[in-house]
Amino acid sequence: MVLNNIEKLIEKYNNAETSLAEEKQLKAYFNSDDVAPHLEQYKPLFQYFSLSQQEQFTKDVPLNTKKKTRLYQWISVAAVAVLMLGIIVPKILGPSDEELKQRELAMETYNRTMEALSLVSLGMNEGKEQLTNLALVGENINEGAQQASRLSEFNQVTNRILKNK
Repeated sequence: MVLNNIEKLIEKYNNAETSLAEEKQLKAYFNSDDVAPHLEQYKPLFQYFSLSQQEQFTKDVPLNTKKKTRLYQWISVAAVAVLMLGIIVPKILGPSDEELKQRELAMETYNRTMEALSLVSLGMNEGKEQLTNLALVGENINEGAQQASRLSEFNQVTNRILKNK
């Protein structure tokens, strides 16, 4: 019964579904001497957790906070300076009012040109449709002429037949 319970707990442990109390049960079982032979492979793992839990760090950690705070202060000053330059320099070295007016005029001219070209394009498309219609009419006239020539041939043959009788 206990072995079956341990196997279920190992399965839950492998799926990361165990609680802290269940993990304590597993540690206690694998730290004991009576571990089932097919579960021996898990014993070093849980023994390592027990040993690592007892380890302690004994070295002193020096704290030098003064140097770091000064560094952070200078970084913040530099960041503010960069932001100020980013705001001021474009206004000073940026385009003048006359250049802005020329750009607006150029953009307006471009937009008007595009409107005119689109109107020309619409007119050309309408003309193309009319040419297509004319081509269809021409084909129909040619077909009618061919039919008319066949009719004259039919009349000639019919007249021959009727005269021969």
